[in-house]
Amino acid sequence: MLTAMDDTLWHQIASTFDHVGTSDPRFFDRHWFAFYAPGGHAAAQLTMGVYRNMNVLDGAAVVINGGRQYNARASQSLGRAFDMRCGPIRIETLRPLQAFRLDIDAGTHLRGEIEWRAIVPPHEEQPHFRRQRARVVEDYQRFDQIGVANGWLETAGQRIAVERWWACRDHSWGVRPRMGIREPVTGEEEGLDARGFTLAFLFFSTDTLAGHVQLNGREGEPRYTTGMIRDIASGREWAADDVTLEVELYAGTRRFRHASLGVTLADGTALRLDATAQGAAIAMQGLGYSGGYDDRKGLGVWRGEQRMELDCWDVSAPARIDYGNGQGNEHWHRIQPVAVSAHHGDSVSRGNGSMTLVLSGRIESLGLI
Repeated sequence: MLTAMDDTLWHQIASTFDHVGTSDPRFFDRHWFAFYAPGGHAAAQLTMGVYRNMNVLDGAAVVINGGRQYNARASQSLGRAFDMRCGPIRIETLRPLQAFRLDIDAGTHLRGEIEWRAIVPPHEEQPHFRRQRARVVEDYQRFDQIGVANGWLETAGQRIAVERWWACRDHSWGVRPRMGIREPVTGEEEGLDARGFTLAFLFFSTDTLAGHVQLNGREGEPRYTTGMIRDIASGREWAADDVTLEVELYAGTRRFRHASLGVTLADGTALRLDATAQGAAIAMQGLGYSGGYDDRKGLGVWRGEQRMELDCWDVSAPARIDYGNGQGNEHWHRIQPVAVSAHHGDSVSRGNGSMTLVLSGRIESLGLI
């Protein structure tokens, strides 16, 4: 079917813009934005995703204020419009790769108007590609960017001024596991209790440096690493060749007080990034990730022509989420605002960041058994 996008010169496949170049139902295209108050007393995230082969557009926003996380999740039929609007969530591109307007209007529960602006150019991660039993299970691309946010947020009628909050974002697209449909059973799976999984993903900026660093993988396998560090003043950049991880956890949990990433840069020099938790960590289920939404089916699932979910959780404890209905858990997918110190050569600079740390199963390298 023809749409307004088909009157441009930017087609990538021999079809109209309402089709993608694969029939894989897990194909997605997603924005994610984060912005955190100085000191970590408040935090917010906003996301929106398109799943062309599932006929789904979903979007969500969360704000943490006073240890409580206010969530607004929406899902709807994708239709034929190319408009980044889903229920009460809207993303407007003011300048591609530089500036965006983010609007939230979920009534008295959660509202806001934010202008997100970049402070450095975006950087592409190394491609994400993986096969399992000869089948492609992962084939996607993502770029990352550091910025600053201004505007306002409102939770339960309480206004929060957003004045030069530290911010970051990513944009990813392609095929990922656990998007829209359950993975088919193609053989026995090795449990995480045998060989655990680690994901450490830090966005950061300091007085002099900005960038992103990531490592992930199962114990005993080569780990995926990616990263780019930029000197803000000169524009000089270094790729990350190797990444190591040390953590200090809250007793009896997999949540961190402090994490250190040791990065070997492409020029052979060493960079150490120390991240200390500030404020409450965002529970990503509130945005629909990792078994989110009321049906616990996660992102990209068809939920009818229109669906809206609002809730408020207590996330003041380091690990436990209290859902407010007598239930709670220690869900593994949290993103933590952090204070960052960067040690590069003889220089030390300080700033802020956003860190995802997932430690699942038996990880002997970190003493988790």
